[in-house]
Formats: sequence, structure tokens, C-alpha cells
Amino acid sequence: MDFLKKLITPDDLAEQMPLSKELKAKKQKQDSELRAIFAGESNKFVLAIGPCSADRVEPVVDYTIRLGELQKEVADNILIIPRVYTGKPRTIGNGYKGIIHQPYIGSREDMAAGVMAMRNIHLKVIEASGLFPVDELLYPELVQYVSDLLGYIVIGARSVENQQHRLVSSGIEVPVGMKNPISGDIAVMLNAIETAQSPHHFLFNGWEVISGGNEFTHAVLRGYVDGSGKAMENYSYENLKTIQAAYLSRDLENPAIIVDCNHGNSNKQYLKQMDIAADVLNSMEKDQSLQRIIKGLMIESYIEDGNQPVNGDVYGKSITDPCLGWDKTEKLILEINKRLEAMK
Repeated sequence: MDFLKKLITPDDLAEQMPLSKELKAKKQKQDSELRAIFAGESNKFVLAIGPCSADRVEPVVDYTIRLGELQKEVADNILIIPRVYTGKPRTIGNGYKGIIHQPYIGSREDMAAGVMAMRNIHLKVIEASGLFPVDELLYPELVQYVSDLLGYIVIGARSVENQQHRLVSSGIEVPVGMKNPISGDIAVMLNAIETAQSPHHFLFNGWEVISGGNEFTHAVLRGYVDGSGKAMENYSYENLKTIQAAYLSRDLENPAIIVDCNHGNSNKQYLKQMDIAADVLNSMEKDQSLQRIIKGLMIESYIEDGNQPVNGDVYGKSITDPCLGWDKTEKLILEINKRLEAMK
């Protein structure tokens, strides 16, 4: 390996791009609200929603401003957490890898600049919308650069078996969602949750550290790929009951499930996300025990429907996986809110 340049330190970057005192106080309030949801002390429903990848600052901020306005309308039943995914995992390493790698689309990779771009887009989203985002912890060593900004963190299907992701999750203060792996092995996901909920002693960013365990680590169901490469869902009522039983057979704290409506569950047929959301709500209406363990949904959504090539110029249209457009998104959130209100 060639060592190109040393990154700015997390403390120095936070000093250059600080979160205001007012927003720090607002984040503490949202953090408490989200913990209460996962602890079963609140019946609110989490919607982690937004673009597949946070590609360009202006449309991402525009989109999250719309979410912030809609949050006011659904605040009694829903906590909206905008997806601001700054790294894009790639199965074989090819393709656009997110702002962390390419802070400017079409430019060469520059991760030193990418770290600054990552903090910048999260900060702009928060300042514009008043919402605190979720990002996928693609590189565990980067969490310190945005840990004061994120309201929620996800460990992806390709990372959930990795020991460092599990250990670092055990030292994170906000809830962490562990996705089931690509294979769909639920035991792997539950092992990751159990690991992250436990205290550990390990190496991190050149330090010997200890963690206290993260009691709000939980499951995210995203579907899977079978041995023949076919996408398979795991959100049906029967799937949810099977996973619920496996979950509750372990001595885990704050059992919780988030259902990812895209990826393997939809076979990336983005319009199917609306049907999946409805199906999950049907299961909750059918079975009150599922109302207690299902805490929310993940949905991929942007300003325009579908996706476009990386060099496309349609404002607010995904350059990675296809997403629901804003009109469909707004309608879906309002329908979810209506159904949650009826469940009270």
C-alpha cells in the first residue's frame, strides 16, 4: 500500500464544522425519543427514509427539508430519520462508492476530502431540516467524524459478520441496526446483536479501548439472496413470527425489528416498497405482539422516481439504486401515519 495523506482528526474537523448549542440540545431530545421507542416506552414508529446514496448536497438537503415539514404533520405517530448514506457498499468493489470516496461526482477518489464532505452534508441536512440522520457504518474508523451528528447507525449486510463493526457498535451511544447478511442467516444477525450489546476490550484507531455495550442494537430485515442468486423476502407475517421467536429465545435487551422495504425484500423493484410497507402494517394489525417488536421501516426515496447513470443530470434522481419519488413518498408516509393512528 502507498500512504497518500493523513486525515484531519475528528476533533479538528468538528471544530471547523461545529454543531450549534441549539442543535446539540435538539439532538439530545431526539436521542431520548428514539431510545424510548426501542425500549418500548413510546409507541411511535421509526421511518428511516431517503436516497440510496447521498450523492449531491443540494438535492439531498432539499429532500430532507421536505421531510422536516412532513415530520410536523405526523409527529404524534412517527419519528422520521433521514437516510444520508455517505458510503455505498459494492459487492465486487466496482462503481460509485459514495461521497466518502468521491466528494465530487466525476472526480477522482479523494477520501481526505471525502471525510470533510461527509460531515458537511450531515451538518447541512441537520441545519436545514432539524432532523438527525442515519448513515451506514461502512468504515468503523470514520464514526468519530460524525458521531455527534447521527441519530441512528446501520451496519450493512456485507459488514454484519465483521468483528470490528460489531465491537465498535458496542461503544456507540445511539441505536445501531444490524442487517441480516446477504445469505439471510438470521443467527448471524442475532450473534452480531448479542456481540454489540456486550462490553468489550479492543483496538480502535490506534488506541486500546473498552466499550460498555449498546443495549439498543437491534435487527434490520432486508431480505436475502438464495444459493441460486434469487432475491428472497423476509418481511411476511410467517417470516416475522419465525424471527420474533428466534429473537426472543435469546436473552437480548430491547428486542426490536426494523423492516427494510427495498433490497432483497423488493428485489430492488422500488415501487414494491409501498406494498411491503402495507404488508408489514397488516401483520402488526393482525398480531399485537408484532406491534411491540416491529419498531419501524426503512424506505429508499428521493425527489424523482427511479434512478439514472452516475453522470446523469436529473435533479434529485438516484445515481445508485432506484428510489420512490417525493409525491409517492409523501402519500405513503401519510398513509402509514393514518394506519398507525388507527392502531392506537
